[in-house]
Amino acid sequence: MIKILIVDDEKPICDLIEMNLSAAGYHCTAVMDGLEALDLIEQQSFDLILLDIMLPGADGYDIMEYIRPLQIPVIFITARHEVRDRVKGLRLGADDYLVKPFDIVELAARVEAVLRRYNKTEQILEAGDVVVDVEARRVTKAGRPVVLTNKEFGLLVLFLRNRNVALFRETIYEKVWEGEYDGDSRTLDLHVQRLRRKLGWEHCLVAVYKVGYRLEI
Repeated sequence: MIKILIVDDEKPICDLIEMNLSAAGYHCTAVMDGLEALDLIEQQSFDLILLDIMLPGADGYDIMEYIRPLQIPVIFITARHEVRDRVKGLRLGADDYLVKPFDIVELAARVEAVLRRYNKTEQILEAGDVVVDVEARRVTKAGRPVVLTNKEFGLLVLFLRNRNVALFRETIYEKVWEGEYDGDSRTLDLHVQRLRRKLGWEHCLVAVYKVGYRLEI
């Protein structure tokens, strides 16, 4: 399982990130102090670090200097939005820079993109009796193969990597159809209905009023 360290001195943000990324299948550890983060990095191995800049004990820049030789991917998550702050973080070796407040779906997408860049994405996704081998594009339910179209498969992976998160129609369309949402929801709704029926997910792949869909696991 992919291990992610969350370092942020705001507990509500730590809790929000940990809840959503854990629901997406990642193993998350959260700390709110820079020195505590350094101790954990010495003791354990992590696949990705989500790092605030303004921290007690040691700030994010100091931590970045320390872990740079370890070649652990880092995404800065901070309220500092000025260009010079972004440039400094990226020059120190960060892989991405996200400014607060942020959309949790965008964070999940950036996490996935950085992990994919390092060949660390989870290739086996599970939800109940449904198992997805992403690389082989193979889906089984209770051990039996399920035949999906390319778009249905794309939807399934998107929902599994964002489980318990309400996804906007625009986001779903852009991720799966790789184009701008034109306001026509019939294509998306049809594919979701077929996916529900094939996986028996009539009660867990739910419509969210005026938003889109959420996979409740």
